[in-house]
Amino acid sequence: MRSVKALALLIVILFSMSCSHKVTRIEPNETPDISGKWNNTDSRLTADEMIKQCLSGGWLSEFSDKKGKKPVVIVGMVSNKSHEHIEAETFIKDLERSFINTSKVGLVQSGKKREEMRAEKGDQQSNASVSTMKKFGLENGADFILQGSINSIVDAYKRKKTVTYQINLELTNIETNDVVWIGDKKISKFVKN
Repeated sequence: MRSVKALALLIVILFSMSCSHKVTRIEPNETPDISGKWNNTDSRLTADEMIKQCLSGGWLSEFSDKKGKKPVVIVGMVSNKSHEHIEAETFIKDLERSFINTSKVGLVQSGKKREEMRAEKGDQQSNASVSTMKKFGLENGADFILQGSINSIVDAYKRKKTVTYQINLELTNIETNDVVWIGDKKISKFVKN
């Protein structure tokens, strides 16, 4: 009987410990580095820095001088080749936001969102009035595509580890297939458990 009471008490204690937690709201740009894993601050700061690097390259002024307009860019695939699950789409969105915020390039939609836009245009061909229907064949074509990867190296011993993320991006002229810019950014973290 005593062991049943002790077991019941242990269950109550464990249950109450598992239910207690405290949540504190923070600003999204103040993400504390709790786990040492890739987080939204890494994504945002890396995107901002790499787009700044990209736009300071000679390709931008060369294109603008030659064509008399700002280039149109599409952000393509950014592959996650790191050791952890990183949702590459959030990093891609940070890259797109950084491009738009500079106003130095035009940005066109890519991937599934572009397919959705085209499906909507197709639907409008039979369901919208002629005066409001959006026509096919009027999209802005991209001049350049940005592609890249997120890689990581982990070095661990006992309860300590370092994680180094290396983000590689390349900007390619779509018409000529010339690579006009290559950039990389490294983020290193020391984690002690």
